[in-house]
Amino acid sequence: MSQAIAAKAYTTKGNTSYRILFIIGLCHLLNDAIQAIIPAMFPILEKSMGLTFTQLGIIAFALNIVSSLLQPVIGNMTDKKPFPFALPIGLSITLLGIIGLAFAPKYEWIVVSVLFIGLGSAIFHPEGSRVAYMAAGPRRGLAQSIYQVGGNAGQSLAPLITALILVPFGQMGAAWFTIAAFIAVCLLTYIAIWYAKNLQNERQKKSKGNYAKKEVKPISKAVKFSLLLVLILIFARSWYVSGMTNFYAFYAIEKYDFSISQAQLYLFTFLVFGALGTFFGGPLADRFGKKNIIFLSMMLSLPLSILIPFVPSAFAFILLGLTGFILMLSFSVTVVYAQELIPGKIGMMSGLTVGFAFGMGAIGSIALGYLIDGIGLTATMILTGLLPVIGLITLFLPSDKTVTVWNRN
Repeated sequence: MSQAIAAKAYTTKGNTSYRILFIIGLCHLLNDAIQAIIPAMFPILEKSMGLTFTQLGIIAFALNIVSSLLQPVIGNMTDKKPFPFALPIGLSITLLGIIGLAFAPKYEWIVVSVLFIGLGSAIFHPEGSRVAYMAAGPRRGLAQSIYQVGGNAGQSLAPLITALILVPFGQMGAAWFTIAAFIAVCLLTYIAIWYAKNLQNERQKKSKGNYAKKEVKPISKAVKFSLLLVLILIFARSWYVSGMTNFYAFYAIEKYDFSISQAQLYLFTFLVFGALGTFFGGPLADRFGKKNIIFLSMMLSLPLSILIPFVPSAFAFILLGLTGFILMLSFSVTVVYAQELIPGKIGMMSGLTVGFAFGMGAIGSIALGYLIDGIGLTATMILTGLLPVIGLITLFLPSDKTVTVWNRN
C-alpha cells in the first residue's frame, strides 16, 4: 500500500482513527494467535516427546521471559526515538520462529524457536500500543480495548488451533501459521507508513508553533507506589490466566475423562469470553472509572474461580466463560491506568505492564508446572483459583480524579 493511502488515515488531535485501530487490532490478533500455538502444542509435545510438566513450563517461560524483559526496554527506546518499521521487523523475526517450531527435531530446538517468537512479540507490543494511543483521539479506553481485544482474541484461538490443526497434523501443523505471519508483516508495513507520516506531521506542527520542551518532572513516591500496586494486580491475573491456558486442558482430561479436543473447547470458552471482556473493559472504564473497573473485575471473578475445580463439567463450562469475561475486563484498563500515571512514557508503560504480564505468566508457567509435578493437578487448580483475592489491593490505588490532578501539577 502506498504512502499516499496510509497518509489518509492520519489522526488529528481530537479525532479517532478507527481504520488504524482495527488494523493494529487485527495484527495483534495474528501475532498472539501465533504465540498461542505454543501452549496449544503442549498436549501434542507431551505425548510425542515425553516432556514433563516442568519442561512444558520452561517452554512457556522461554517464550514469555524474553518478551517480558525486552518490552519495557524497547518501549523506552522508542519513546525517545520512535521507529515505525520496528513493527514489520518484529513480525518477520516471529516468522523465523514459527518455521523453527514446525521443524524442531528435539526439545532444545523448540526452546530456541520460541525465543525468536518471544523476541518478535517484544518488538511488536509496545509499538503496537503506541499506534493505538496515537490513533485514539479522546477515546483512549476504547482504543486500547480494540487493540488489546485483538491479542486476547488471538490467544482464544489456541484451543481451535489444537483441535483443527495440531491434532490432525501434529507439530508440523505450526507451519500453517507462516501465512498469518506474512499477512501481519504486510499490514504492519502499511501501519508503519501511517505511523511515520503521523510523526512527520507532529514534528512540522511543533516546528511551526515553536513548542517549548516540557520539563521532565521526577516521578513521585505516590506514583511509584501506585505503579507497584498495578504490577501486583497484573501478577495475580497473569498467574491465573497462565494456569488456565497452559494446564487446564490437562485438568479437564483427568477430571472429566475428556479427549484433547473436548478439553480445548472448554479452554476456548474461557479465552474467547476473556477477549470479549477485554473489549468491554475500556468503554466501561471510560464511563465508570478505571479504578472501579479494575476492582470489580478482580473481586467478582474470585468466587467463580474458586468454584471451577469443584463443579460438574456442564457448570464448569459456564463458570469458565463468566470468569474469563469478568477477569479480563481489567486487562486494557491497567495499561491505560499506568500510561496516565506516567504521561509521556506511552511505549515504556505499555511495555512494562504488558511485558510484566508476560513475565509473570512465564514464571507462573514454571511454578505451576512444578507444583503439578509435586502436588498434582487438582490441588494446583484449587490454589490457582484463589489468586484474584489479591485484587483487594485495588482499594489502595488513587482515584482517576487524583491521577488527573497529579498530571496537571
